[in-house]
Amino acid sequence: MRKLALSDEILLKVEKPARYIGGEVNSVMKEKEKVDIRFAMCFPDVYEIGMSHLGMQILYDMFNRRTDVWCERVFSPWLDLNRVMRKEGIPLFALESQDPVKEFDFLGITIQFEMCYTNILQILELGGIPLYAKDRTSEDPIVIGGGPCTYNPEPLADFFDLFYIGEGETAYEELLDVYGECKSRRMSRQEFLERAAQIEGIYVPAFYDVKYHRDGTLASFTPNREAAPQTVKKQVLMDMPDSVYPLSPVVPFIKATQDRVVLEIQRGCIRGCRFCQAGMIYRPTRERNVEQLKEYARAMLKNTGHEEISLSSLSSSDYSELKELVTFLISEFKGKGINISLPSLRIDAFSLDVMSKVQDVRKSSLTFAPEAGSQRMRNVINKGLTEEDILDGAGQAFEGGWNKVKLYFMLGLPSETEEDMRAIARLADKVARRYYEIPKEKRNGKCQITASSSFFVPKPFTPFQWAPMYPAEEYKRRAAIVKEEFQAQLNRKSLRYNWHDAQTTVLEGVMARGDRRVGKVIEEAYRLGCLFDSWTESFRYDLWGKAFENTGMDLTFYTQRKRGRDELFPWDFIDVGVSRKFLWQEWERAMEETVTPNCRAQCSGCGAARFGGGVCYEGKN
Repeated sequence: MRKLALSDEILLKVEKPARYIGGEVNSVMKEKEKVDIRFAMCFPDVYEIGMSHLGMQILYDMFNRRTDVWCERVFSPWLDLNRVMRKEGIPLFALESQDPVKEFDFLGITIQFEMCYTNILQILELGGIPLYAKDRTSEDPIVIGGGPCTYNPEPLADFFDLFYIGEGETAYEELLDVYGECKSRRMSRQEFLERAAQIEGIYVPAFYDVKYHRDGTLASFTPNREAAPQTVKKQVLMDMPDSVYPLSPVVPFIKATQDRVVLEIQRGCIRGCRFCQAGMIYRPTRERNVEQLKEYARAMLKNTGHEEISLSSLSSSDYSELKELVTFLISEFKGKGINISLPSLRIDAFSLDVMSKVQDVRKSSLTFAPEAGSQRMRNVINKGLTEEDILDGAGQAFEGGWNKVKLYFMLGLPSETEEDMRAIARLADKVARRYYEIPKEKRNGKCQITASSSFFVPKPFTPFQWAPMYPAEEYKRRAAIVKEEFQAQLNRKSLRYNWHDAQTTVLEGVMARGDRRVGKVIEEAYRLGCLFDSWTESFRYDLWGKAFENTGMDLTFYTQRKRGRDELFPWDFIDVGVSRKFLWQEWERAMEETVTPNCRAQCSGCGAARFGGGVCYEGKN
């Protein structure tokens, strides 16, 4: 019988003890003596967040299909258990076996968001694993990072043995095969890393040397041994129909953030918004087979007991078989209490018709993401959405019975003027005005328009990677201008406005575009007590400020400085398919306020066609 790592006494004292006991429906149990490789799959946040991540479920399923591998799950212990584990000397453990992670061959960490970086150090320290890769021995797991933040892994470079750049379904099989061979032949840790570096998509930070100019900018980034390639190519899954998919995902004991069946209908996005990293790094857009998705839906509902299906995509409206799929789901599960959720939709007549059929949405709200209030600014970011589109969509929603709308915007975008800021409030007012144009007897009570603005963070591999950021005080000033304009609107009683935390935004910018030197700031912030930085209740900006001061690092160097066209970036050694030349052209088009057509309307030659499939080859033999 499996013995829990935590005593009943501890479990009864901590918040949500079900986070730590494992044993959920569809979790995989194996006999550890019968497997060659043990892989601890870690999400450096609380259980409910990590269990909502589709990528982790895909890899968990894929690894456990192998008879020689047992993949288990690990999450960050919340602040209460974190204190207990340190006080009692309890090592971090995996959920399935409850064994310490130090006993595993691999510790794989999904790096989904920049503000989880101190949690990664928590995972290593609680696991009894040296923080720095250079200090690890054959007694320690191989620490490998994956996920969207690995498109600039440099701030974390010293803490990881390997990074996997790209989509996990491609090169992981080869990596595990190589490790199994090295282990059976009793080869050293170093010998394995040299073999791993030769696998496409694998980056070994220790095998590269970094030099800087006197002004602090990057001078060179070069391999220091033959095994390491000059360029690391991202991995892209081009054969979507034959890829693995978790038809029996693990069902959490407690409510997760995404408590439903998730159907990934496509990867990538055709739109080309210039601020959006996902839209660039996941090119080309690739669709899943609609007949396959129908079978997945049946199987996953049966195997999980969930009562909701969510269609996952960066832009669901652009999935070419959306109408057929949604029509099938409505017909197949009618009267069975299954709710169908359709995020990432462009609000048009079809979308509204579908939502009225599949959801009790009249009690909830519809979401639009104009991103900018003025048409000029939407052209700058290449949103491809006019004010007429927004007001027409809102009008159709109101006439369909909805009376609550959420609008998402960004502040601090390149070339933004005060007029652009004030346009956010004016657009929200126009949406409310559209509601009151409906005859009173046909309205569904009062309308509520909630506008939210996040602050722009320039991300690697986007046309805006050259753009500077602002100090936190300036972001707050801009939000205050927008708030003031909301107070001046005719329909202000129907309008609400809120905004993201400016200090978190600034730190996110440092982590997103930082180099290896930022690693010492992360470690110092962690030593000072920073943890769960993406959670408002535990975020300590004062401690981060002290960490920069203690390490002699200049925060503004990474945020407020404008980059030159030919500056070498810390992430330039990665080949994502989309060329730097294309990104610079898009930056120039942004400054000219010129819109670039979407990928289906016209190919812009971004470079993603080199992968040989997806939207780049639609309609071609």
